[in-house]
Amino acid sequence: MSLVELLRVTGLSANDISTLKETVAQAAIKCPVVTALQLHQKEGPAELSYGYLSTGCQQLDKFLRGGLLSRGITEIAGESASGKTQLCIQMCLTVQLPHELGGFSAGAVYICTEDVFPNKRLVQMVDLLKKRCHIPSVSDIKFTDNIFIEHAAELDDLSFCINKKLPVLLAKGQVKLIVIDSIAALFRCDFSVHEAAKRAKQLSAFAAQLTKLNCQYNAPVICVNQVSDVIHSTNGATQGSRKVMPSLGICWANLVTCRLMLSRTNETVTVRQRDDAGNVVSCIEANVRNMEVMFAPHLPNTLCRYIIDHDGVKALS
Repeated sequence: MSLVELLRVTGLSANDISTLKETVAQAAIKCPVVTALQLHQKEGPAELSYGYLSTGCQQLDKFLRGGLLSRGITEIAGESASGKTQLCIQMCLTVQLPHELGGFSAGAVYICTEDVFPNKRLVQMVDLLKKRCHIPSVSDIKFTDNIFIEHAAELDDLSFCINKKLPVLLAKGQVKLIVIDSIAALFRCDFSVHEAAKRAKQLSAFAAQLTKLNCQYNAPVICVNQVSDVIHSTNGATQGSRKVMPSLGICWANLVTCRLMLSRTNETVTVRQRDDAGNVVSCIEANVRNMEVMFAPHLPNTLCRYIIDHDGVKALS
């Protein structure tokens, strides 16, 4: 508020208002000043600390230089059948692992805005994970009990969930991961072409709340995004080249901290399925997929090849 507005509202003198402003400024919480070296060495204040959440695959963690960054909003974009939901489910399991195994020892919130949550695939991945890990601390985890699933069919439902329900779960320490699958489904349907400004305002408010929760509780946020076709043209003539890009435009791109682009190729590889003793029991053909870092504050623009089998998402060495 300006000085004139404060004079009118409070009825105080200009000197009193000046004193009031100085007092409030001194009492307000100030952002601590730290150097880049302190952040790198994790010597800064607790509110500026960060970590990495394992993807469940050592090669993918190496590609991402530790895993999913706990600070900011991570977007996973890609076409249908590129593995977006599979990766998100896998992250919902790894977040429940102990810290020494790359997890946060907490549950996850999975908000579905499109399809019904794939319960059968979740149970399958849980069983296979427990078979692979012969550690008591992992075998005793009730993975399915620690994933809170919410279906939001409208923007009002999504807003109520992130503004009312999420803070309660985060404050209790029950969850340390937020997954929204997908962010584009509601925003592409509920706004017409002529309502771009209104949609941008809603997106900004939505991202601000997620960022606030992320900073307050150091809980990673994953937003799945759809893609749109991009047709290149030269002198008004449409060419044969076809490309896709994440939806929601430049407004949403400026609100995202890290963007990962998933795509499916025509290449296939033979994957050998082994039992607990290491014997090959079957062979399957798996499609090769690409994970590309579009932008991130700590990663170069690189690409990693991966597959999806019964166990989950795995990088190709």
